Amino acid sequence: MQAVLWHEYGPPEGLRLGEAPLPIPKRGEIRIRVRATTVTSGDARMRGFRDPGIFWLPLRAFLGWRRPRHPILGMEFAGHVDALGEGVTEFVPGERVFGMALLGANAEYLTIPAAGAVLATPALLSDEEAAALPFGALAALVFLRDVARWQPGERVLIHGAAGAVGVHAVQLARHFGLHVTAVCSAAAMELVRGLGAHRVLDRATEDFTRGEERYDVILDTVGGTSFRRARRVLAPGGRHVFAAFGFRELRQMLWTALRGGPRVLCGFAGSTKADLHTLRGLVEAGALRPVIGHHMALEEIVAAHRLVDSGRKRGALVLRVGAIPAGFPPRA
Repeated sequence: MQAVLWHEYGPPEGLRLGEAPLPIPKRGEIRIRVRATTVTSGDARMRGFRDPGIFWLPLRAFLGWRRPRHPILGMEFAGHVDALGEGVTEFVPGERVFGMALLGANAEYLTIPAAGAVLATPALLSDEEAAALPFGALAALVFLRDVARWQPGERVLIHGAAGAVGVHAVQLARHFGLHVTAVCSAAAMELVRGLGAHRVLDRATEDFTRGEERYDVILDTVGGTSFRRARRVLAPGGRHVFAAFGFRELRQMLWTALRGGPRVLCGFAGSTKADLHTLRGLVEAGALRPVIGHHMALEEIVAAHRLVDSGRKRGALVLRVGAIPAGFPPRA
């Protein structure tokens, strides 16, 4: 099969499209013919092993000490079930599915546990739209619901509102009854406003830390905010949530937990089947939609990673995988 091969940590030029063995589903697994996948900020960080900080040791242990242990990048996918491992009854061959894997999705075929973060694709989504959902939406759900512990009526500021996490955080916060202020580039303001943000700030010209608005939650999806500066606009009991963090934020999390008042919170995004069910239900109810900013082909993998590295990506960057036979998969 064709796959994006990843044999060394470093710049995008180290990736190449080549042949890899066809994976065979083990007991409890399904094999998926991938029709669409993505390149996320997480993929780019793994590829370059960028800024691992305190996580250097566990990440190296997982990914590989000298070189990547798993030769294929990619987390998000959509396609159809191609083969079933022994004991799988939840899926049938030919069924359209989408989900999120730890690695291996930037390829024509992928195996994943049937009990993992994989579900039948909502009928109203194309494969490209379905592939654009899991990474950003799962992260947004976890950071707002589990880390920030949002409450209806609270005021939330989302920094990096046009990124893969941010576009879903805006929609989720609005749907669950929060007042949403979004920070993004001037070029993305119309997009973010269309997702439901009550107020949109231009990150280049409007400094939210100097304003009079007070926020119960500040969600920094991309880095670049400072608790030292932002604390003046946090309400009593406010939470400054960092999706990307290092030593400084961890020290601040400990210190603010001990002294009371506005707090720093850090956490990790998960990828569970239960949360994917929640997101699928919101999509089917019309409360959440994937946002695709860029369409490319798998063959353009180096250019795709360069774009992610540039910081100019909006929403999801989706890669088409192979030719899609006429009439399959069906779209409602």
